[in-house]
Amino acid sequence: MTIKKVLPLDEAIEVVDELKRGGKRVVFTNGCFDLLHPGHTRYLAEARKLGDALLVAVNSDRSVRALKGAGRPVMPQDERAEILAALECVDYLTIFDDLTPQAVIARMLPQVLVKGGDWEPTEIVGRSEVEAAGGKVVSIPVVPGFSTSALIQAAKNLGQAP
Repeated sequence: MTIKKVLPLDEAIEVVDELKRGGKRVVFTNGCFDLLHPGHTRYLAEARKLGDALLVAVNSDRSVRALKGAGRPVMPQDERAEILAALECVDYLTIFDDLTPQAVIARMLPQVLVKGGDWEPTEIVGRSEVEAAGGKVVSIPVVPGFSTSALIQAAKNLGQAP
C-alpha cells in the first residue's frame, strides 16, 4: 500500500492530528520551493531528523506570484509538490494559498517548526503559536552557494549574447 503524500489542506491537518495522537513528533516547514536545489534537499533532510514525520506546506502559485513577483513561480504548484513528494525525507505535503503559513500552523500546531537560517527568529511566522503549545522552533543554517534566484539569473544569462 502506498501512502498518499500530497494532501489537501484539511486532510493534512487531520493526518497531523492523527500522528500527534499516536505519539509522533511532527515537524513542519514551508516555502515556495520553486526550483529545487541541493540547498533545499539538505535543509529538508535536516528538518526530517527533528521528528517522526515531516510535513511541507508549499506556497500556491498565486501566493508565490504575490511574494516573488512576475515570472514566478517558474514551476507550477502541482509539479513543485510532486518533486518534493519524491524525496524520501518528506512524509506529507500540502499546498496553501495565503501569503504566510500563519493560519496553517495555528491549526496544525506541529511540535517542531523549522525555517532556514536566513529568517531572524522574530520573523518566523507561527513561532508564538508553536511555542505557546509547548513546541519548539528550529532554525537550520542556509547552505551557502545555492539559491533559486541565482539559478533563474544563470538561466537568463545563458540566453544572452556575450
